Amino acid sequence: MADRLFQGIADQIVALIDEGVFPPGTRLPGERELAERFNVSRVTIREAAIALQAIGVLRIKTGSGIYVAEPADRADEVLPSVSALELTEARALFESEAAALAAPVISAETLAKLDELLAAMAVEQDDVRSTEIDREFHMTIASASGNGAITHVIRTLWRLRTELPEVRHTHESVCHHDGLTRQDEHAAVVEALRRHDPQGARVAMRQHFQRLLGSMLDATEERAISELRRKSQESRERFLMSAKIG
Repeated sequence: MADRLFQGIADQIVALIDEGVFPPGTRLPGERELAERFNVSRVTIREAAIALQAIGVLRIKTGSGIYVAEPADRADEVLPSVSALELTEARALFESEAAALAAPVISAETLAKLDELLAAMAVEQDDVRSTEIDREFHMTIASASGNGAITHVIRTLWRLRTELPEVRHTHESVCHHDGLTRQDEHAAVVEALRRHDPQGARVAMRQHFQRLLGSMLDATEERAISELRRKSQESRERFLMSAKIG
């Protein structure tokens, strides 16, 4: 339970950083103030800070305080070049197991948050905001797993999802047209979590990604056929032009 507590606080701090509450380079409030803010002990705050320092989000300076890492501090974190298909395969592995781990221990408060996110997904029309809600949904489940290593991996996979242009473009081309299907798949995951059913949660999450993989393969084939047709048309036009000149 203690591990899940400090990891949950770490995720909340990351969310505040992402929202701009604590910009890069700024000093976080002291341990006592943070402990009061999150209603936890100072020890839990310290453990969360150490965990975030380990992944480069925070910098702990003895005698000075805790600071949000500057982007330059993380410049050595070069993201690997992967395809959208490779990324989705990895997400299927880690997020399915995260859902299975979360199922037995997920709290009523976390389930209520997932319900709120499902409702937000159903009405949101903006693609950028939809992606943000989707990320929060998946990261909430990852955090509920209570496994800090898995949560860190999934957070990194989401960086690949949003920061690699080719991956982001592939997701946009697929997700823009499958909102209702994704909504049903997400709802199925939440229902399995509500039943505290590890296998059901694992299967529901895996099916979500398997369907996404299929959609990506279809989109990839369509782009390849379109490109082939474009090149064929160009060749035809060059041939007809050269024949006419001759």
